[in-house]
Amino acid sequence: MKRPMTIAEKILAAHAGRDAVEPGDLVEVSVDFALGNDITAPIAIRIFREAGIERVFDPERIALVADHFCPNKDIKSAEQAKILRDFAREQGISHHYDGGEAGVEHVLLPEKGLVLPGDVVIGADSHTCTYGALGTFATGVGSTDLAATMITGKTWFKVPESLKLIYTGALRPWVTGKDLILHTIGDLGVDGALYQAMEFTGPVVDSLPMSDRFSMANMAIEAGGKVGLFNPDGETERYVTGRAVRTYTAYRSDADAIYARTVTYDCTAIEPVVAFPHLPENTRPVREARDVKIDQAVIGSCTNGRIEDLELAARVLAGRHVAKGVRCIVLPTTPRVYGEALDRGLIKIFLEAGAVIGPPTCGPCLGGHMGILAKGERAIATTNRNFVGRMGHPESEVYLSNPAVAAASAVLGRIAHPAEVVS
Repeated sequence: MKRPMTIAEKILAAHAGRDAVEPGDLVEVSVDFALGNDITAPIAIRIFREAGIERVFDPERIALVADHFCPNKDIKSAEQAKILRDFAREQGISHHYDGGEAGVEHVLLPEKGLVLPGDVVIGADSHTCTYGALGTFATGVGSTDLAATMITGKTWFKVPESLKLIYTGALRPWVTGKDLILHTIGDLGVDGALYQAMEFTGPVVDSLPMSDRFSMANMAIEAGGKVGLFNPDGETERYVTGRAVRTYTAYRSDADAIYARTVTYDCTAIEPVVAFPHLPENTRPVREARDVKIDQAVIGSCTNGRIEDLELAARVLAGRHVAKGVRCIVLPTTPRVYGEALDRGLIKIFLEAGAVIGPPTCGPCLGGHMGILAKGERAIATTNRNFVGRMGHPESEVYLSNPAVAAASAVLGRIAHPAEVVS
């Protein structure tokens, strides 16, 4: 009898050409899609050239996205982007996104139907695990591994153990997928799921929209996870239908699959959460953070820059104004998201509230540009990391939250629960 398997094990087995795998197995798998950005891809391209290889394994299975320092902030970042541009032209890589076509990679690629349920996807960016929201075995790798995959179309994995996370109860007002994952990281710790497949399940998860699922999968790496996975369902199918550029096979965990551990969370008890400096595990309810004054609020990133996130922030900012002395930066994550925000009147709301609207970019999330913090400044952000110096000066501070909390904080000039602003 074939061993019952989790979704992670099923995907790896299928891509390794095996009937079954189990945790600890070393497997060589075919890769459905590989990506790099303007920081990591130039290194991979250099390694590719040093290997004496002339052509990539498949130019339709590679994406190069200029999203971290773009629009270019200086000469060095311009040179990085040019390396991508020249390589894409030389290799015939059609999925090269730059300028007005560029967006934050982990929002852009699902939006374009390039990463799909049941795929194996690697990316030279740690938050490649975002695509697990679709039921994709997606994980970040180094630039050397990206180069090897660009050459061979394959990579190696040790099959991870799976950690089953069950979310029960009901969501309280203003609680989102971002709060669920912050609460989870606060409970598990930043290494609590080290090299494990975090599988998000339960009745609350089943009712979450894709935007919240992307947020949760995105931050699996912040608990040390290898991947963060959702079992594909009707919500997944609705998202993928009309987007998918190729056929795919979706997988679901067997009912009797074996897990290293199972953890259950009662969502009825979870409030909006803020992660204090300098680790995503340093979480507290928003009500315990109300004395923290802020200088900047950032709404965007691959974690929370989708149209649903902007709508949530706009609900709080509509008819209100950003507090004097606070910079509120809103970054729609793709041209499509920007266009939808325009069509729905969200951009007008943000402008009238005194926010700065920027182009699709990762910019401030990694302390790149468009929102750098000075010494002693504090920011609340819908991003995914708040390490020392993450958004600028090493003596600045970053607090992580959902979009509604970030918007309410921008209005009051301190970390705030959205209910303090919206009755």
